[in-house]
Parts: sequence; structure tokens; C-alpha cells
Amino acid sequence: MWVYVLNARKRIQVGKNKLARWAELEQMDFVLQPCFDEVYKRDYVLKGHWGEGFFHNENPIVLELGCGKGEYTVGLAEKFPGKNFIGIDIKGARMWRGAVNARNKGLKNVAFLRSRVELLHSFFDRGEVSEIWLTFPDPQPGKRREKRRLTHPRFLEMYRNILKPGGYVHLKTDNVDLFQYSLEVIRLNKFLLEESTIDLYGENKDGIVFRIRTFYEKQFLEEGKKICYLRFVPKGKQPIKNPVHEE
Repeated sequence: MWVYVLNARKRIQVGKNKLARWAELEQMDFVLQPCFDEVYKRDYVLKGHWGEGFFHNENPIVLELGCGKGEYTVGLAEKFPGKNFIGIDIKGARMWRGAVNARNKGLKNVAFLRSRVELLHSFFDRGEVSEIWLTFPDPQPGKRREKRRLTHPRFLEMYRNILKPGGYVHLKTDNVDLFQYSLEVIRLNKFLLEESTIDLYGENKDGIVFRIRTFYEKQFLEEGKKICYLRFVPKGKQPIKNPVHEE
């Protein structure tokens, strides 16, 4: 009986915390939470105008898709003040932490956008984005869930459309299957593969971007897991093909 009461109280408290975070997000002018009607089958008001209309500069725009707590968005924004960073996630309660960090650090080159990745084309114009980061996305295991992977051709087509010529896609993952699948897509479509490793830190890679580690990435490393990394340019104009696998 008491366990049930305690669990019920805990659920109520969690619900209150989420409501409080959502209310706080509403007060942050760098957090955008458009209604579905604003972007479904229509262009968002800032599409093609993020530079002058939101950041008030013409600096390169970098996206983190499925940003979660926004650790990479905020970390990169700190280290690269000459670029603009937009963290995108559908879950506002998780995004709240990154937004609070950005506010507390006084970062002016950060925005958070609450939306599904599937709607990217409604938010960004052709060639408007310089780089895209995929930091530990859901690997979506199994053939039936393949289309949900953020490196599946249906997503890569969107990335290619909004990226500037030569714009990079970065993938960091602890999932070897997702890494191998992504590598296969890259090779099948003859994309420009700039960097590839199945053991990012074991190879002692240097560079500012590799010093930023998410909460879950630190956990993976403590568990002895290797971190895989890909950097590639989804070039070309032909339809992007998906590898054919047996069921």
C-alpha cells in the first residue's frame, strides 16, 4: 500500500517538474516550439532567414538532431562563437537542460527547436545549413525499423537538400550495427567519406569536437564500449539508395 502511495506521489512530482520546465521554456526567446499547423505542409516563418531573422548575422548554421539535453549544441557553441547552433528534439523536457545551460552561460549563438526531424524541410531552405551532427541517435535495430534510422536515405535526402555544397554530416554512436549500416549507405552512394573509425578515443583522435562528451557517452566509455565516428558529405543528385539486406 505504502509503495503504491509513494510511487503515485513520485509520478505526480515528475509531472509537476515537466510542467514547470515547459513553462520555463516558454519564457526563453531562443527556444522555438511551433505548433504542428505552423509547419505541416507549409514553410516555417524562419525558413531561409535563420541568419538575419534570428541570429542577426550570416555565420554558418550547425544542427544537432535528436539533441536530447543539448550537450553537444551548447558545448560546440562555446568553442565556436563564430558559428550558430540549433539543437532539435521533440522532447521539450530533455531540451530544457540544454536551454538552461545556454542561458546561464550567456550564449547568443544557440537556439533550440522543438520538432520532429521528419519536418526539417519545413524549417530550413536549400543550402542554409553548414553541418549536421547526429549524436548517439536511436539505432532502430531490425529491418522493419530501418527507415527510422537517422542515416537512412529518406533522412539523408533531407540533409543533402538543406546542406551547403560540401557540408558535413557527423555521426557518433556506440552501436556498431548502426555504424556499419551508415558506412554501407555512404559507400553504396559514393558519398565523400572524410573520416571513419570504430574506436574514436582508442585512436587518440585530437580536436576540440572530440573533447565534448555527452552524459550517456561518458557512461558508455565507463562500461568499456567503443565510440564509433563518421564524417561524410552526402554529395550527388541521384536518388539515395538503401542497401538490400535479407530479412
